[in-house]
Amino acid sequence: MASPAPLVASISHQMVALQTLQLLQQEWGWGEGPGASGSPCDPDHVPTAPDPRSSRRRALPGPGRGEGARGVGARHGGAQARVSAPEAAELRGAEGGAPPVPIPRGRGPCTLARLAMRSALARVVDSTSELVSVERTLLGPLQQERSFHIHLKDSVEFRNICSHLALQIEGHQFDRDLNAAHQCLKTIVKKLIQSLANLPSDAHVVACASLRQILRNLPDT
Repeated sequence: MASPAPLVASISHQMVALQTLQLLQQEWGWGEGPGASGSPCDPDHVPTAPDPRSSRRRALPGPGRGEGARGVGARHGGAQARVSAPEAAELRGAEGGAPPVPIPRGRGPCTLARLAMRSALARVVDSTSELVSVERTLLGPLQQERSFHIHLKDSVEFRNICSHLALQIEGHQFDRDLNAAHQCLKTIVKKLIQSLANLPSDAHVVACASLRQILRNLPDT
């Protein structure tokens, strides 16, 4: 029986890449797919205007505000400032706590370029999820019966590309990294198909068909 270690390690690297890309989608506000309700790039999304009455209410001083608030803050160790969640995360990171969380991106006006980038990212995320599913449900049991080669370094490279992609802001470098992730994922799938090519097994036929479907969802860019 062949050792499952290389396949398990490959899936582990791909899962890290997948989680990184999914977090990136959430950061951009794209976590619910192209038709997400309320997303800035949703064709049906109409931004709502703030209620002027609520703005006036927020502007009015109330109990505990002004000088009184500063006094309360002083008693508790200094003035208390309201900060957003991302800013608080940045401060915690600077103080040696949790790593800094990037300020949310992708909230600007929706353009054709932004729509294309969103679609390309979603395609890589969906295809990676499908690949992991095929590896777990089909290739895992198959490798217990037949030995086939796993190109682990490609999954490591894919994870590293996705990690680098998550550090970019939209622009040429982001596009290059996203395209590199797309191509690396295609390479992983193609090499798996090649490794399975000579296995006489019904499970091999089903697995190859599933992998080819993933390739069809990753057209040349």
